Amino acid sequence: MTTIELNLPDEAATKAFAATMARVLNDGDIVRLAGDLGAGKTTFARAVIAELTDVKDAPSPTYMLVETYDNDQFLLWHFDLYRLEDPNDVWELGLEEALEGGVVLIEWPERIDGLLPEKSLGLRLETSGPSKARRAILDVDEDWAKRLNDAGIA
Repeated sequence: MTTIELNLPDEAATKAFAATMARVLNDGDIVRLAGDLGAGKTTFARAVIAELTDVKDAPSPTYMLVETYDNDQFLLWHFDLYRLEDPNDVWELGLEEALEGGVVLIEWPERIDGLLPEKSLGLRLETSGPSKARRAILDVDEDWAKRLNDAGIA
């Protein structure tokens, strides 16, 4: 595993980073979005959704826990597990189907530790200071490192 760190000085930089990431996502990819409340997980996910679909103002699935979006190449799943009480409840939300195909964005993946395949992209967002500047910390395997490098991200 390799760790890549990126400085994201503002929300616009987070959205631009997410749009670039969206262009390298492939059917079967899983992105684990971690970070404290307000760190930018939903901002990132919404920017990915906007880049890949016609939905420009995607709702946060905080209360529904999961939303899906059609793309010409795959189904895009957006899970927000903040309110998930029992990790095994994630199966009722369609996680098994999501893992069979499509792109999966999961906010609060730590709520289901051990249930996700190891071959997923770990992305942690952190904020610092009053400006809410962010830092993205990506834990990537060799395949992800190459894809991100090819896209000019790493």
